[in-house]
Amino acid sequence: MPWRPHRDGRAQWPVVLRDASAEPAIVLRPLRLGDERDWQRVRRDNAAYVQPWEPTLPPGSPARTPVSFRQFVRDLDAEAIADRAMPWCIEVGGRIVGQVHLFGIVRAAQQSAAAGYWLDEAVTGRGIATRALALAVDHALGAGGLHRVEVNIRLDNVPSLRVVERLGLRDEGVRERFLHIDGAWRDHRSFAVTTEDLAGSTLMTRLSQP
Repeated sequence: MPWRPHRDGRAQWPVVLRDASAEPAIVLRPLRLGDERDWQRVRRDNAAYVQPWEPTLPPGSPARTPVSFRQFVRDLDAEAIADRAMPWCIEVGGRIVGQVHLFGIVRAAQQSAAAGYWLDEAVTGRGIATRALALAVDHALGAGGLHRVEVNIRLDNVPSLRVVERLGLRDEGVRERFLHIDGAWRDHRSFAVTTEDLAGSTLMTRLSQP
């Protein structure tokens, strides 16, 4: 698809996205204040599972000040309203099972963002992460007015590498010591997709093709 700017140069928020072809449906929506118990449950249950892929602060960085869930939700909304991010939780069957997050949005001449995601270990292997990322990227490159989205993945994160492989994202090679993850600077492989790569189609359409 050719790139087209959003009419006012910014994305709109809040945005809810739905894949009704999945059973049950996969829904991407902003976190709400009433999600606190569900969010804390899924984060607690998956603490060890996601730890190897979680961003950490390099030595010497100012300590992070813990914030309440209420403030966490407000901060996410503020980032989205300021057009710096598009943060969604992933909901399946009425339960939060993960998160997909477009961040580092740059407008002007670049019109790009990066994407990250994680999923509840209990629902892996069902294509949920793949379809959730496709929904988010299709929105970003469509109504979101972006031209490019990239995904940076640790070389040993096999499940995430399979996600971008299924979506057919372009492999742009290795970035050495790219992000501080799980306590150290880690090499990442970068993948990207632009509006030209999709040539009028979408990632969701790609998934539906044999």
